Amino acid sequence: YMIILSTLATGTIITMTSYHWLMAWVGLELNTLAIIPIISTMHHPRSTEAATKYFLTQAAASALILFSSMTNAWNTGSWDITQPLTSPSYILLTMALAMKLGLAPLHFWLPEVIQGSTMTTAFIITTWQKIAPMSLIFLTMNNLSTSIFLLMGLLSSLVGGWGGLNQTQTRKIMAYSSIAHLGWMATISSIMTNILIMNLLIYLIMTTSVFLSLITSKSKTIQDTTSTWTLSPTLTIIMLLSLLSLGGLPPLTGFIPKWLIMEELILQNFNLLISMMAASSLLSLYFYLRLTYTTALTLSPNTTQTKFKWRFYPNTPTMFITAPATISIFLLPMTPLILL
Repeated sequence: YMIILSTLATGTIITMTSYHWLMAWVGLELNTLAIIPIISTMHHPRSTEAATKYFLTQAAASALILFSSMTNAWNTGSWDITQPLTSPSYILLTMALAMKLGLAPLHFWLPEVIQGSTMTTAFIITTWQKIAPMSLIFLTMNNLSTSIFLLMGLLSSLVGGWGGLNQTQTRKIMAYSSIAHLGWMATISSIMTNILIMNLLIYLIMTTSVFLSLITSKSKTIQDTTSTWTLSPTLTIIMLLSLLSLGGLPPLTGFIPKWLIMEELILQNFNLLISMMAASSLLSLYFYLRLTYTTALTLSPNTTQTKFKWRFYPNTPTMFITAPATISIFLLPMTPLILL
């Protein structure tokens, strides 16, 4: 398991640090091949199906990246990532990176794969697996199609809002939440890349906080979250605030990226776009609120005399929740420092 995890990390780091298209592709392939056994660790048809779906989509996206860089090298004679791309190549690359990330309309694999894997694997897919494609977007943003990214960003935020409304599984809710957040990142990527990086970091920290809370409380469905309070009242409060932060409510960290992206897009006169995205974030906020309601404000019907579960030592280490939870709740006053 450690070898596989280190290969996964190596793949991402190779992609992030490469300036040659072939090396970037090698990193992405290493990354994909390392996570397949992680997804299919549960010997169950559902996880095998998830691993197959993940492999097919990622392999197709990697092939598209390789194809776009080859046609570009054919035309220009350069394999450098930072060099401008020719017109068919940049469109192919835009679509491939969107497919890698799970931006709408290429998002259909993400909820399915996350639902078929374990909580920990879902956590890896929604956080670590987004870093490599995002770093490629950051490196090639000057050459990618701005209009396609703006359109995909809007579509993703809408799909992330609508798709999550009817879900009862926490993993699927987190998948749609991921799609919506990636939509916000996609819209700003072509305008200000430093806000993109900041948004990505904040998204990673907030998602880590929520996933670690869900893993500790073993909450796979919305119904499971009702018994969080009996496990640990502190965890309940942390989960409530982390979810609201993920929804982007003002006194919490999650409001920073939304605020800055809105401000920047209004400066660029994308008024209709940002109005639609703000409306779609309300849809996302609805299902976060539903989760916080079941977590913090309802108790499961208890047949036992005691409200608390037996206080065994928790199976999962709870120490790792503290840092991401604190950052995902209290970072808003630091906004001026983050902007510099």
